[in-house]
Amino acid sequence: MLDFDEELKKFQPSLEVEDVEDAVYQDDLTDMTDILKEVIENIK
Repeated sequence: MLDFDEELKKFQPSLEVEDVEDAVYQDDLTDMTDILKEVIENIK
């Protein structure tokens, strides 16, 4: 059986939309567009 009080102690709220947006934009993520650009440049 779950201990409700213990589970509440472990709870961490999720990020707000603005915080998630900031966290994502701070990371330099490679997407398919970047990969395709690199492949096309290597072909030339």
